[in-house]
Amino acid sequence: MCFCRNAVITLVLAAFCPWLTAEELPEEKMKMEELLVTGKLTRTSATKSDTPIMETSRSVDIIPEHLLIDRGALHLDNALTYNAGVVGMPYGFATRGDFAFIRGLEGPLYQDSLQSLFGNYNNPRPDIYNIEQVEILKGPAGALYGKGSPGGLINIVSKRPQEAARRELMGAFGNFNYGEAAIDFTGPLDDQGQWLYRLVAVYRETDTQVNHVDDNRRVLAPSLTWRPTDRTDITLLAALNRTRADTAAQFLNLSGTLYPAANGQRIDYDAYMGDTSFNKYNPESKSVTVLVNQELNDVWSMEVNSRYTDAKADYQQTWATFGFAPPIPRYSPAYINNDRYLYNADGTLYQNGLVPRTWSRADSTSEQYAIDTRFRADFTTGAVGHEVLMGAQYQDVSTSTSGYNAYALGYGVISGGLNSPFGDAYWIDVFNPSSAVGPSEQVLADLYYTEQPNVDSTDMGVYISDQMTIGRWIPTLGVRFDQTETDDVDSTQSDSKVSTSVGLLYQLDNGLAPYVSYADTFEPEIGDNGRGEALDPREGRQYEAGIKYEPDAYPGLITLAAFDIHQTNLPDPLARPGFYEQQSGKAKIRGVELESQVALGAFFWQFSFSQLDTQNPEGYRLASVPDTQASTWLSYRPQGAWSGFKSGVGIRYVGDSRDGADRNRTSSYTLGDLMIGYEQLNWDIALNVNNVTDKEFLATCLARSDCFPGARRTVVGTVRYIF
Repeated sequence: MCFCRNAVITLVLAAFCPWLTAEELPEEKMKMEELLVTGKLTRTSATKSDTPIMETSRSVDIIPEHLLIDRGALHLDNALTYNAGVVGMPYGFATRGDFAFIRGLEGPLYQDSLQSLFGNYNNPRPDIYNIEQVEILKGPAGALYGKGSPGGLINIVSKRPQEAARRELMGAFGNFNYGEAAIDFTGPLDDQGQWLYRLVAVYRETDTQVNHVDDNRRVLAPSLTWRPTDRTDITLLAALNRTRADTAAQFLNLSGTLYPAANGQRIDYDAYMGDTSFNKYNPESKSVTVLVNQELNDVWSMEVNSRYTDAKADYQQTWATFGFAPPIPRYSPAYINNDRYLYNADGTLYQNGLVPRTWSRADSTSEQYAIDTRFRADFTTGAVGHEVLMGAQYQDVSTSTSGYNAYALGYGVISGGLNSPFGDAYWIDVFNPSSAVGPSEQVLADLYYTEQPNVDSTDMGVYISDQMTIGRWIPTLGVRFDQTETDDVDSTQSDSKVSTSVGLLYQLDNGLAPYVSYADTFEPEIGDNGRGEALDPREGRQYEAGIKYEPDAYPGLITLAAFDIHQTNLPDPLARPGFYEQQSGKAKIRGVELESQVALGAFFWQFSFSQLDTQNPEGYRLASVPDTQASTWLSYRPQGAWSGFKSGVGIRYVGDSRDGADRNRTSSYTLGDLMIGYEQLNWDIALNVNNVTDKEFLATCLARSDCFPGARRTVVGTVRYIF
């Protein structure tokens, strides 16, 4: 397949920016650095390599810092809404974490190429102000990282010391009483530039779109770099991250959101089903990361990435019990329509909307020791160039969660079920909720609290890869061996696995680079197969083919990729749990992705489109995964008399999704974002509006019968003073 470079650019611009042509752009405006368009991979990146994207036979997305700022991302999940094949906010507005799907599957989070989240809700989410780049590696990455999701992973790159002195004071304010103050100072500590420093600090206080829910943040991130020689670079990154918040997810029932309730009423999307004297979500973490780069000679270099993290969270929440099965026949219209609230004997809704609440507490901790040591060699044998990476990785993670889940307190007053001594005193009217108190924390703890043992997981892996250059051909081979072990009080389970990756890319003179690749990965599955044997790890593999295009005349990158993912050893819905057939379930994902980032003079334009065909082991579409997504972002920074002015406009379309059982369909939605600002001398002033029309929508509804509202309009003004 052969295309003319100018024809491709003309086609793209004619389709999406018809008012721009190459002839209208002065040559000096075409010299924007490519780094500002697509970002740049480094050796702490998702690929563990600084090989350019155009030479990588995989799909890799980079979101550089200037795009995070332009689009007004307040959290990491906000930053992931403009990338093909990525669902950035699948569960709508959230305070407990940055959830994301990559190619239909959950994507684990890494920071500086080391895994950074463990357990459930025991880590505060990373702060967007301390991130200089976000990277998305799509598809299995077992040959580099060992166990993981076949959908891909997200890697964030921490801000680190810079050679040029720069100091920034930032203040922001917005709706929902949003207020933030932050500093970012960096530069040399001595005249020789051997010692560099950086200090990032954030203080944020804010309400949210959910009544009574705050999301307050404190971040302190000092870092230091020592360069004793031209061949040695040692960086120490420390971070203290603390959040004081409540949970935005109220687990609103299908009845009253996706469907009208039996009485025809609807639940307000800002409704709070909790108890202000009980609810809290207070995670905090302390971490120290050491990054070492040592050039050994002209061929060999060594890198060591290591981290220690200590995290914990105090999490308590009560919510209207969404999985509440009413004492009505399964064949009744109310049951069929997913109206799962409690009914009186005559079929009327009990007390016109009273439902029991579930009270949950989770005291969670995690502790991580991780080190990844790599040796890298660049050399040539005959006509073949080699970039060899070999490494060994070790990680020890200990997690624990103690607490309780007191389901549907008081249910039984009518039906004779559990917890009847409480009656309906602590139930809530979902159509007119209040922060009415419930049982005291001590009463709940005395009745239900259970101490759980620590779960220790150790992972050891060795890997090697070789990216070769043979004329225009770039073949890549990678293999990794992993040994993982999980220990709790009752059992120890060990798994070993070999992961591979193979790729081939061909570079044409006209800027096109077609490629094909294969990659696989695994995820340990803890348990017994019913015959006294440990469950096999889940396995995932992907075949991908695509084409990349990098124009010479303009900084930019256009990619088209098609992929096929199979995940095996999943639970089989037709097999009984505890029997050996239970792991015969399979999931399939096929998709196409188109992405482009192009800088044309004063304009920067990004476009993405993805189409997914997914199937879970039951034969239904994967839960909360839209089949179609499309987005575009266009920013404008003119020169001349308008120099300093900046603006941007974005549109995001997210197709409909299903609940994983094809019983409920969540409708598609389209949102718009705006940015306007001015940069002059030391000042940078901007106003960002996301979801500009303040559209109310549901991000997803699940088969367990709860729904999640999407993010409402946010208006945030930012002032930066740089000196």
